[in-house]
Amino acid sequence: MFLYNVHRYPFIRLLIPWIAGVFCGDHFFDRSWAPLCGILFFGFFAALSFALYFLKRYSLRWCFGVVISALCFTGGWLGMTGQLQQAVCSFPKEETVYRVLITDAPQPKEHTYLCQALLKERRDTTGIYPIGHTAVLYLQQDSSASRLKSGDELLISARISPPLNNRNFDEFDYARFLMRKGISGTGYVASGKWIKCDGMNNFDLKSVASSCRRNVVSLYQELGFIGDELAVLSALTIGDKTELSDSVRESYSVAGASHILALSGLHIGLLYTMLFFILKPIARRGNIGRCVRSVFLLVLLWTFAFFTGLSPSVVRSVSMFSILAMADMVGREPLSLNTLAVAAWLMLFCNPAWLFDVGFQLSFLAVASILLIQKPIYHLITVKSRIGKYVWGLMSVSIAAQIGTAPLVLFYFSRFSVHFLLTNLVVIPLITIILYAAVVMLLLTPFSWLQIGVAGGVKKLLEGLNFFVRWVEQLPYASIDGIWLYQSEVLGIYIVIALLTYYFMNRRYRNLQICLFSILLMGTYHATLYWQDRPQTSLVFYNVRGCPAVHCIKSDGQSWINYMDTLSNEKRLKHITANYWKRHHLLPPQEITADCRHAELNRQQQIISYHGCRVCVINDNRWRNKSTVSPLYIQYLYLCKGYDGHLEELAQVFSFSYVILDASLSEYRKHLLESECKKSSLRFISLSDEGSVRFLL
Repeated sequence: MFLYNVHRYPFIRLLIPWIAGVFCGDHFFDRSWAPLCGILFFGFFAALSFALYFLKRYSLRWCFGVVISALCFTGGWLGMTGQLQQAVCSFPKEETVYRVLITDAPQPKEHTYLCQALLKERRDTTGIYPIGHTAVLYLQQDSSASRLKSGDELLISARISPPLNNRNFDEFDYARFLMRKGISGTGYVASGKWIKCDGMNNFDLKSVASSCRRNVVSLYQELGFIGDELAVLSALTIGDKTELSDSVRESYSVAGASHILALSGLHIGLLYTMLFFILKPIARRGNIGRCVRSVFLLVLLWTFAFFTGLSPSVVRSVSMFSILAMADMVGREPLSLNTLAVAAWLMLFCNPAWLFDVGFQLSFLAVASILLIQKPIYHLITVKSRIGKYVWGLMSVSIAAQIGTAPLVLFYFSRFSVHFLLTNLVVIPLITIILYAAVVMLLLTPFSWLQIGVAGGVKKLLEGLNFFVRWVEQLPYASIDGIWLYQSEVLGIYIVIALLTYYFMNRRYRNLQICLFSILLMGTYHATLYWQDRPQTSLVFYNVRGCPAVHCIKSDGQSWINYMDTLSNEKRLKHITANYWKRHHLLPPQEITADCRHAELNRQQQIISYHGCRVCVINDNRWRNKSTVSPLYIQYLYLCKGYDGHLEELAQVFSFSYVILDASLSEYRKHLLESECKKSSLRFISLSDEGSVRFLL
C-alpha cells in the first residue's frame, strides 16, 4: 500500500529523516560531542550529495537518495541543537537588577501572576550588560501587578536561574519544555521589587495583537456573554482559555471534546473551508482567479491569527493551511499526503521544537489518518439515503481521526473517552454553526441591533453545547482513566494500526497472520513491562517543596501517604506524582494526617512504623533538649522545615542509619545539616539535589 508507493510522496522521504534528526538532537543535546559531530556529518553528506548529483550515474541513484536522507537527518539534528543552544544562558546566583519587557499578558495563578518577559539588560555596580534572552517571571499578586499588560517595561530585582527539574519519578520534563520554547530562566519577583518604567510602552506586533484579543473579549462581555458561555466562546474563537473553569475542562475532557477548546487545526480548517467556499466564484476565472483566491485566503487567515493574539497553536495551524492555499495557487492538490508533508517539513525547518508540541503532533496525525483510512472505513458500510451518507461520512472522519490520535491521547492524557463518536457527531456540526455565527456576529459590529440578535442565538447554541457535553459526561463508562503507555508501546501501536489497515485494504491471509503476530508481540511486551513495574513494598520520599510526605506502598497496590504539615501543598504533590502512581498501578492512596494505628501502618508522635521499618519526621522542636538512656533505633530520620536544632541533639534521643533532608529546608539550613552529616560520617540524601528516592522493604 503506502510503503510501496512512497516514491509518489517525495516530501515524506524528507520529513521522516528530518523528524528522526530533530528527535536525536533533542535527546543528545547534553552531550558535548553532539554539535561537532553534527556539523562534520552535515558537511560530509552535503559534499557527497553534490558529488553524486553532478556525477549523473543512473546506477547510483539510490546512493543519492540515501545521502539526501542522511543530510535531512543531520539538518534536523543541527536545527534542534541550535535552537536549544539559543536558550542556554548563565545568570548570577544572587539577586540582580534586570530591565525586562513583558511579551505576554500576565496570567493569574494561585498566588502570583505568570508572565513571559524579554530580559533586555542586567545592571550591577560595574555596569549595564545586554542579555536578549526570554524568562518566565512569577510576580507576587497585588493591585499593581494586576494592571500590567503586554508591552510594559519594568525594572525588577530578582534571582533568575536556568529552569531545573525536581527529578521526581516520571515527572514532566519542565526544564526541557521551557528550553524548547526558547525560555532561558525563571524567577520570582516579590511585591516592591519591581517598578514600571515611565514612558516605556513598547507596541510591537504581538502586544498590539494581544490588545485586539482583549478588545474582542470586552465586546463579548458587552453583548451579554458571561460564565461558561463566555469562557467557551473565547476559547473557540480567539483561543483565550483563561476563563475556563476546572469543571468545564474536565467535562469536555471526559466527553472527548477537549480538542474543540484548543484553537488549532479544527477551527482554522472550518474557517478555511468557509472562506474557500465564499471565494469559489473568484477561482473560476482561471489561474489568475485561483491566485487571487489564495492571496485573499492568506490575508484573511493571518488577520484572524492576529486577532487571536498570535498564539503559537494558531500560528502553527494557520501556517499549515497557508501552505495548502499556496499549493492550490500553483495548481497542486490542496490537501494530500504530500502537501501535508510539505507543511510539516517547512514548519519543522523554521521551528524544530514544534515536533514536541502535543497540538502539532495531534493535528498532523489526525489529518494524515483521515487521508489514509477514512475512505476504507467509509466503504465498510453501504448507505443509500442522503442523510445517512452525510451522517456516516461524518462518523467515518471522526473514527479515522480518533484511530490516528488515540495512542498519543492515551500516552499524554492517560484517558480514553468511550463516547467520542456520539460527542463528535453532535459537537462538530454544532461547533461549525457557532464559529460561523460568531464570525457573522463580529462582522455586524457597526449594526448593534442586528449584532445583539445574532449574539442571542450564539448564546443559546453555547448553552446547548455545554448542556450536551455535560450530559455525555454523566453517561455510564464515559471514560477510562489511569491508562499508562510507554513511548515504545506508542510506536508499536502505530505499526499495528498500519498493518491492520493494510490487511483490510487487500484481505490477504498472510497479512492477517502478520497482524495477529504483531498484536501478540505487543501484548507480551506490555505484560513484561507491567510485571517489571508491579508495586513493591517500599517507602518513597518526594521532592515537593511545601509538602513533606512519606509514602508507604504495599505490593498489592494499596498505599498510605503521610502528610506532615497541616498546610501541605497536597494538590501539587498529586499532580507531580500522578505519572509515577499510574506507572506502578497504585490504587488511590489513603491520606494520613494524624496519629493512627493500622494492621500494616502505625504512626505515633511523627514516628511511622511500616513493615518493620521506622521513619521519624522532624518538623518541629519537640525532640530538642531531650535525652534517653537507650536511644530509639530508627532507619530514616526525615528532617523538614520547622526544626531549628542540630543533629547531635537528635542523636541523644534516636539512633539512625539515614538522614533525609526535605526540600522545604532553606539553603542555609540544608548546607548546615549536610556538613553535620559529613562530620559525623552519616549517610544522607538531600531531596532538593537528588530528587525522589525509594527504599524497598
